[in-house]
Amino acid sequence: MKKTILLFCSFLSCIFLSAQQPTPKKEGWHLLDPASTGYLGISLDEAYKLLEGRTPSHIIVAVIDSGLDTAQEDLQGVIWVNEKEIPGNGIDDDGNGYIDDVHGWNFDGSAAGENLARNSHEITRVYHNWRKEFEGKKENKIPADRRFLFGQWQKAASILEAEYKNATQVLPRLLEMQKNLQGAKKVVELALGKSDFTSADLKPLAGENAIIHNSATIWYNMFDRFNDPTITSNAVMANLDTYAGQLNTAVARYKTPPEDFRGQLTKDNYEDINDRSYGNNNLKTSSGNHGTLVSGTIAAVRHNGIGMDGIANDVSIMAVRAVPGGDEHDKDVALAIRYAVDNGARVINMSFGKPVSPYKHLVDDAVRYAASKNVLLVHGSGNDGKDITKDIFYPNPVFLEGDTASNYITVGASGDRSTGAIAAPFSNYSQRSVDVFAPGMYIYTTAANNVYEGADGTSLASPVATGVAALLVSYFPRLTPQDIKKIMVQTGTTVPALVALPGEPEKQVPFSTLSVSGKIINAAAAVKMAMEMEAAK
Repeated sequence: MKKTILLFCSFLSCIFLSAQQPTPKKEGWHLLDPASTGYLGISLDEAYKLLEGRTPSHIIVAVIDSGLDTAQEDLQGVIWVNEKEIPGNGIDDDGNGYIDDVHGWNFDGSAAGENLARNSHEITRVYHNWRKEFEGKKENKIPADRRFLFGQWQKAASILEAEYKNATQVLPRLLEMQKNLQGAKKVVELALGKSDFTSADLKPLAGENAIIHNSATIWYNMFDRFNDPTITSNAVMANLDTYAGQLNTAVARYKTPPEDFRGQLTKDNYEDINDRSYGNNNLKTSSGNHGTLVSGTIAAVRHNGIGMDGIANDVSIMAVRAVPGGDEHDKDVALAIRYAVDNGARVINMSFGKPVSPYKHLVDDAVRYAASKNVLLVHGSGNDGKDITKDIFYPNPVFLEGDTASNYITVGASGDRSTGAIAAPFSNYSQRSVDVFAPGMYIYTTAANNVYEGADGTSLASPVATGVAALLVSYFPRLTPQDIKKIMVQTGTTVPALVALPGEPEKQVPFSTLSVSGKIINAAAAVKMAMEMEAAK
């Protein structure tokens, strides 16, 4: 009999997990019940059992993201259709300002259908756009109405300056290392009679002459750094080239203003929120894969014998593209929220974010608008392994005026033994600013071009939470966004254990300190509380 070492208590039950080797990775683990399987999933089947006999209401879930592959096989019948729009006729039939928006809208493209494939980073845009105004200034010399922007500029400058300093220090040493490795590589290749090699190939060279022996030793030491016996010399050199490219990019971002890739396509007045009828209906071209991963996690067709199962079973996914490669723009996010609200979304998933938000007031106004229409926003906490109370990640629910949106849930990423960590090592966290955790490691889901992927990130934890929220809204339509948030925070699986602190793996902290709830979302527990709230109402 195996010794019990951990006790997990949820809203429904307490679960004893045995000491054992890491559980094998399993597709769909995030849906499973901890009590019966040992996987720290969301108990989805148990939730549906509680809902037997009830008829759900069909709702729309908006996914503000990089786009969507509307032809993905496991999303057929799930993708939202704007029935007021006649496809392909080039006319704005429903008069909402967007021509042929049959499945949603893309705010990152031209009217001719060309999409923004890559974008600059917000820290670079902020630093260079306002450098002339703010450089060398102190806060007490900045007008009150410019101080938030000044703070954003200071943060952007601090990040870029640190990256630049590191890059300029490391690059010369890296270039010297690459030169030495390349020279040693030629010697080893000649001795081995092959153009690529692993650490195992070096063993026969131990007794060779000094030049060959020293070259092999250089490569032995380099292979040790990667701690992977299968990695090859060519792969090592490719890794170093990538790193050098990243360092050169850090130098360039600090020294050179970014190109306005977006403005060249959209042709809008960026500072005018009322200039909104730009973009196109091309949702897939250029970076639509991320949004497809998110959408399948929420609502891929359940029990159809292909692909994987989503969480919510009676929803339509509305795709709103506002997140190209690089950082999203605040105006696009604000208009994406408004578009989703105006076209009937009840829940909006936002799996994106950035460290600064120069036009936060536009997003704040959109969040308030969503609240006025009883629309819930669900946002991933970010993947920097930071405390976002101290290191704010945008968008966030705290308005510039200091009050907080009540229709906004922030989600961190969890895992379990099968993924190697209960708190995802990359997840942002905060006992004040992250509401709850949800599975976000090895989430097997739909990808573009009819394939499926196991993906990591709070980008996946957020749609897991969105799926549960959509399930609740669908079966309990009288619940408000505030009710849903209360349920999400007060129910769930408690993990009374120490975990590695994300971003600082040498530190062990109670899992309960990483979020407001201290828990992992549990759909069955959430449904039970929703039933109790419904009965009370």
